[in-house]
Amino acid sequence: MSSSAMPDLPVPLTNLTYKYTKIFINNEWHNSVSGKKFPVFNPATEEKICEVEEGDKEDIDKAVKAARQAFQIGSPWRTMNASERGRLIYKLADLIERDRLLLATMESINGGKLFSNSYTLDLGGCVATLRYCAGWADKIHGRTIPVDGNFFGYTRHEPIGVCGQIIPWNFPLFMFIWKIGPALCCGNTVVVKPAEQTPLTALHVASLIQEAGFPPGVVNIVPGYGPTAGAAISSHMDIDKVAFTGSTEVGKMIKEAAGKSNLKRVTLELGGKSPFIVFADSDLDSAVEVAHQALFYHQGQCCIAASRLFVEESIYDEFVRRSVERAKKYVLGNPLTPGVSQGPQIDKKQYEKILDLIESGKKEGAKLECGGGPWGNKGFFIQPTVFSNVTDEMRIAKEEIFGPVQQIMKFKSLDDVIKRANNTHYGLAAGIFTKDIDKAITVSSALQAGTVWVNCYSVVSPQCPFGGFKMSGNGRELGEYGLQEYTEVKMVTMKISQKNS
Repeated sequence: MSSSAMPDLPVPLTNLTYKYTKIFINNEWHNSVSGKKFPVFNPATEEKICEVEEGDKEDIDKAVKAARQAFQIGSPWRTMNASERGRLIYKLADLIERDRLLLATMESINGGKLFSNSYTLDLGGCVATLRYCAGWADKIHGRTIPVDGNFFGYTRHEPIGVCGQIIPWNFPLFMFIWKIGPALCCGNTVVVKPAEQTPLTALHVASLIQEAGFPPGVVNIVPGYGPTAGAAISSHMDIDKVAFTGSTEVGKMIKEAAGKSNLKRVTLELGGKSPFIVFADSDLDSAVEVAHQALFYHQGQCCIAASRLFVEESIYDEFVRRSVERAKKYVLGNPLTPGVSQGPQIDKKQYEKILDLIESGKKEGAKLECGGGPWGNKGFFIQPTVFSNVTDEMRIAKEEIFGPVQQIMKFKSLDDVIKRANNTHYGLAAGIFTKDIDKAITVSSALQAGTVWVNCYSVVSPQCPFGGFKMSGNGRELGEYGLQEYTEVKMVTMKISQKNS
């Protein structure tokens, strides 16, 4: 992912008004049952943006009831032609494209994301993902099967039902679209809980779902907190499937709640500690830049962040020198301001966790090459930080930091680096830099990760499945594989008088 602005990048909007701050159920706006609201902040200034209705168990129950009603046999959604379902999703993509500037500005204010990235990558990705899913709506079909005997057999790929979807704060709108796009194209109904830190863009899109003409109850959006609204989704007896993107710790809780309730289907896209391996035969300039972007993109707040950088011994010192030089070029500040290359972390909790991990790196003997502390006098800013001489047992080499902290480790041999790269509970992504195709194929086959990038990183597109091995999650999102997570396969076998081949 490149953070360079496109030439025709517009100017962010000023004086945004936040019209949509209520709970969205049945294509209507509701106050929370409890009457409670919660504040939403701008992490660059620490100022309150607005207050949003705080959904809880009762609100989730109302939303599930609406989603269940919309999924009933004979409902407008269930009887709609698949091609018409696709048309509605295309319409939603068009409306998001129309409101692209507003949504990108809102995403940057609420999430601390660089405006150039919000506008080009996040909003561009949302529109592309919806259009990809829309195209699939009338192409999801089963097969006829040659059953032994005088029988006719076929499969149907049917929607699962009511899907609960819990969205993270690092890519609020992008992950929202990743969840609803496949679910809707397969004919499901959804109850979505956006992250409490970043609910604003999802609520604006709720108004577009209404405008596009989706039937009431198909999409319901309940902002609220994880331990209340999120937990209510995970343990709900009338939700058929739950999808979650976030931490491994919370993913475990969701899976446990699903098991203890109604054994609902679960897909999880969780944390990572992704290895990025640079061999001595690499194009060094390109490797330094790609490794840099792979870690520092969005202040390091990416589950795929290349946070274990292994560099071959003979080029190690030069690689460190260039990486430090690159990190020192950053301009920190308000993510809406042109020329700023790094915004704030999302909130105080994350900010303090990152600073604690930086301190652990210093104490455990890693060499601090640059950065290493907070920046500025307001907002949750952390200096771009690079550690060298990092060893595998240090906390910064094992724990997911989710911040602008690059740790560079040295390796000697191919076998050694494969073992070390795989020596983690995580398995989300990995990167390899080499000009040797044999090495690229050998290492990419050996790495335990859901995605391996060779001579590139963070290349994510709607056609490609995304998800993790091991404790980085279960199931896949996007691509044809991602659609399989939103259908049930039904086998129908029919007695016939005589079959013909």
